[in-house]
Amino acid sequence: MADQHADGSGRGSDPTRRSLLGLGAALAGGAGAGLVGYGVGVTRTSPSPAPAAVGSSSGIDGSEAAWATAAEPFHGAHQSGIRTPPQAHATFLALDLDAGSPAAGRDGLTRLLRQWSEDASRLQRGIPALADPQPDLAGPPARLTITLGVGPGALTMAGLADRAPAWLAPLPAFGVDRLEPQWSDGDVVAQVCAEDPIVLAHAVRTLLIDAAGIGRLRWLQRGFRRPAGATSTMRNLMGQVDGTVQPTDAEVDDLVWVGEEGPAWLRGGSSLVLRRIRMDLDTWDQLDPEAKDQVIGRRLSDGSPLTGTKESDAPDLEATAKGLHVIPDFAHVRHARAITPREKILRRPYNYDETPTGSQTADSGLLFAAYQRDPIAQFVAIQRRLDGPDLLNVWTTPVGSAVFAMFPGAPEGSYLGQALVEG
Repeated sequence: MADQHADGSGRGSDPTRRSLLGLGAALAGGAGAGLVGYGVGVTRTSPSPAPAAVGSSSGIDGSEAAWATAAEPFHGAHQSGIRTPPQAHATFLALDLDAGSPAAGRDGLTRLLRQWSEDASRLQRGIPALADPQPDLAGPPARLTITLGVGPGALTMAGLADRAPAWLAPLPAFGVDRLEPQWSDGDVVAQVCAEDPIVLAHAVRTLLIDAAGIGRLRWLQRGFRRPAGATSTMRNLMGQVDGTVQPTDAEVDDLVWVGEEGPAWLRGGSSLVLRRIRMDLDTWDQLDPEAKDQVIGRRLSDGSPLTGTKESDAPDLEATAKGLHVIPDFAHVRHARAITPREKILRRPYNYDETPTGSQTADSGLLFAAYQRDPIAQFVAIQRRLDGPDLLNVWTTPVGSAVFAMFPGAPEGSYLGQALVEG
């Protein structure tokens, strides 16, 4: 997470010999190396409406829960699903456009964006899509959002490569990367989020049906986080409070939305960097709580920095005790902090938990979704600092990576990406 350097104070947490020895033992025991340090940092926003009983969209009196009937707007200056308070469930899916299809090229991309926009505008209101084979699954709206974007391959296939922003390309290689093709890249992306997993699954199937004959599924990644109405900051599956420092409302225009420097079709849109980060929970569990706190630079119990008393306190990176920094030199927060205001990014990640294989007891991690105006100036600048000295790299590995240009919102009567394909 992008913690900022400030003069924090409060109760200290001395880097004890016992906890440092614990870290050394874990490293010597083969916890792994060459990983990435984005295990912490998820969007923290205002709470969503209070939930009903777990597993139901109905209240105890039989009425719909507030989150079930809430609809997020589809039309507007910006796409929903970016600044929208995160929903409990998410699916990210990427397509490769079919070069051998009669609908290939700009015509195929136009057809897909039209159909996806039409169906998304209906589904986000809880209305069945056109020719919906399962209309009863379309509602309630359950805060559904469908957020669309394109990768560099889509622009190339559509003959629009000259309209791409300079940053729309795979990220530079990092030493901690262990990327797998099945989780990386893609021509077109849809981020689908909702409070109700049935509504979500139906929306994803609708998008895939729409894409038949135009594109093929490249990857699909599912994630989850705290349910609607949770008042505490989300925790990732390493147990850490996950998401503390985010752009303020006053900073969003400068840090999240593409401005006059971008191509006309993208102004008011954003960029999405999606990183699939695998966590080695088996070796992480071998650390005692104090050692885990020092790896992150924050306390496991409440998310407060080691130099503060509450989560919102800014970490004091210069504070020392017994001749050592209270927040160790290897701590994640020390390297993940924003050096300049321009380096802040909007985090909107989700946990994932898949079926373990072999001797593993877990195949878990984070779908780290970061939105920003310019991923090179913002995301890459932070990642380069994390690429080595961040000790969290021992327990986290990036296995997937993709960059997409996310369209600005669509006014009433138009569709997402219209300015790109018709401009």
